[in-house]
Amino acid sequence: MWDWAELFRVSALFTVPGDALAGAAATGRGPGRGTFLAIGSSLCLYHAGMALNDWADRDEDAVDRPHRPLPSGRISPAAALTAAGALTATGLALAARAGRAPLALATTLAATVWAYDLRLKHTVAGPAAMATARALDLVLGATATRPRALAAALPHAALLGAHTYAVTTVSRNETRGGSSTAPLAALVTTTAIAAVTTDAARTLRRLRTSGRPPAATTRHGAGGGRRARPAAPPTAGPPELLHAMTALASAVYAGTALTPYLHAALNPSPPLTQRAVGGGIRAMIPLQAALAARSGSGASAVAVLALGPVARRIARKVSPT
Repeated sequence: MWDWAELFRVSALFTVPGDALAGAAATGRGPGRGTFLAIGSSLCLYHAGMALNDWADRDEDAVDRPHRPLPSGRISPAAALTAAGALTATGLALAARAGRAPLALATTLAATVWAYDLRLKHTVAGPAAMATARALDLVLGATATRPRALAAALPHAALLGAHTYAVTTVSRNETRGGSSTAPLAALVTTTAIAAVTTDAARTLRRLRTSGRPPAATTRHGAGGGRRARPAAPPTAGPPELLHAMTALASAVYAGTALTPYLHAALNPSPPLTQRAVGGGIRAMIPLQAALAARSGSGASAVAVLALGPVARRIARKVSPT
């Protein structure tokens, strides 16, 4: 079981549920049956991608990472490929139970994962393919929650895709190091994403709690006349809380990713580059929480943030890269 946990990179597993929860939050609805089916589908497809990745890279890993489960002989290539196929089928079956739109998205996601692992990973299209997969995963959660909510989820999918693109470009040098360009670009991208999410939360607060005075309503007076009655002032509590949660999650996101990126940019050695990749992967969790809070779902944001400490603890035993 430990060998399979290493193959599946279980510490990175905790970055998956937040995709669907952030997608569900973008629809304006709370998580439902379809959302949890989407989470199950995403977990299966993610595991399938991990197994297929090691199967496709088994010859390369025999040189660069001989300790991995396949080159070390702890898991056979046939077993890894079989697991990838079975998990893909299970993921599509779960998506089918959520509806036609989720099935279509899950099918596209599965095709993207297989294309990335088998063909695109070592090409210039590799980072874009990985970014597309993450964006599709978020949209999968949105359509499983509300079938016609694809457009509402696209802005959040774009932000998550941009982060994934940056992490993937850094990961291309994690075994050899030697590039400061990718960590620097990832640092800039992370800073921009954190700024966008925080500014959006401030805008939400400004729209709901300030601005022009509330419109007056009228009512009939005792003499038949009409007098103005000011509308009730907006409640500042929930928007303020959502703003604070989004700002907190954005700060955790930036803090998780920026320092490892900076270290890798200053010294692009393999160990520091690998730490930068691990930090970028773990940073997906607070980013997902920020996106959920940005959409007004504080409960989903808290649930996603709670996965962060667990992922960190397991990452000490099983590397996410």
